Amino acid sequence: MKDFMNEKVVPKVMAFINTKAIQALKDGLLYSMPMMIVGAVFLLIANFPIPAFTEWLAEVGVTPVLNQAYNSTFGIMSMIASVGIAFTYVQNEGYKGLPAGVISLCCYLILQPQSLTLADGSAVNAIQGTWTGGQGMVGALGMGLIVGWIYSIFMKKDITIKMPAGVPEGVSQAFVALIPGAVIIIGVTILYAVVNLGLHSTPMEWIYSVIQAPLQGMTDSVGGVIGMGLMVPFLWFFGVHGSTIIGGIMSPMLASNTAANQAILDAGKELTLANGGHIVTQQFFDQFMTVTGAGLTIGLVLYLFAFSKSAQLRQIGKIGIAPAFFNINEPVLFGVPVVLNPMLAVPFILMPVLSGLIEYFAIYTGICPMYGGVVLPWTCPPIISGLLIGGVRTAILQFLILVLSFFVYLPFVRMVDRTYVKQEQEAQNQE
Repeated sequence: MKDFMNEKVVPKVMAFINTKAIQALKDGLLYSMPMMIVGAVFLLIANFPIPAFTEWLAEVGVTPVLNQAYNSTFGIMSMIASVGIAFTYVQNEGYKGLPAGVISLCCYLILQPQSLTLADGSAVNAIQGTWTGGQGMVGALGMGLIVGWIYSIFMKKDITIKMPAGVPEGVSQAFVALIPGAVIIIGVTILYAVVNLGLHSTPMEWIYSVIQAPLQGMTDSVGGVIGMGLMVPFLWFFGVHGSTIIGGIMSPMLASNTAANQAILDAGKELTLANGGHIVTQQFFDQFMTVTGAGLTIGLVLYLFAFSKSAQLRQIGKIGIAPAFFNINEPVLFGVPVVLNPMLAVPFILMPVLSGLIEYFAIYTGICPMYGGVVLPWTCPPIISGLLIGGVRTAILQFLILVLSFFVYLPFVRMVDRTYVKQEQEAQNQE
């Protein structure tokens, strides 16, 4: 089985992962993540779970300031993604990426509605936060990839304006982007005209209703939870960084679900399924499916640290215990190892699925609340992260799941421990 997976499955998975599009998506989206986290901090302060504090912020006029910062960071994540993906695609091809990022931003804005009808019937021009945030994510991804691809073709074919020697590099680079930029923007404008005149809509609205909304629905389901829960540790089992790969692919939908939930709260509505709330969000993935590392290995680490009879495993437990509380488990994955170890494959792959399903039904039944826009750094320690994203009930559930991980890993790690003890005794006898 190991040979079959290494020879047949893993190469195909890696070939897909290493495609230009997936690499651009994975790396380009990282440009939006810091601003999402920074924006979430302002949101957390503005909605801190102490009513007296939030009322005081509103009275002194601080709340609008915090919301301004949030809307200008977290609220433009799709806009940042459109720039980052095109930039990364072109840069990976060996060319300067910023011109492509700027072109992608312009095209992304062309695709979306830019007017609002006021209560008195008059219309005003406006870039709408609805489309710069979560609802515009798929359109931003597509635009970033298309612009990066077309721009790279122009660069490879050398279809550019060349300035004479002696012209400053900044001026020269600006003219390099002129021809591909003009062609791409004209094409996107024609697309806008076709959709606007033919469907009386905009491309961004059409993409959201036909593509993004169904994808978010698929992600926000029991099947989506099981799929993500299985794939992350499955890839890690073969030494492939499943958290980065699956997280990179799923992040657009998860972030969109998070933004949609916050939009419900911003509208003054209760965050419920009836009001269109999403259960599976970025916080769901980070704090319940990869918390303490892929495979939720905290139970394994605690056994190694406190109960292992093997000197080698006990030493790995000492090395891995501190990083585990910051969601880093590579010392254990490669030290035990868990990677390519069939004796630990079952709990390693099973535990994220169990955790995801427990959390899904806890939110579905109302035991735990849905998540708004507070997104934490992935290194935030468990329990603290649960408290910040969902309050006391979420922190308690997170603690119980971490305890469960110990018992799920227990019978399997005991077998590994006995094997190592036997090997260590044999080595001593030979000496």
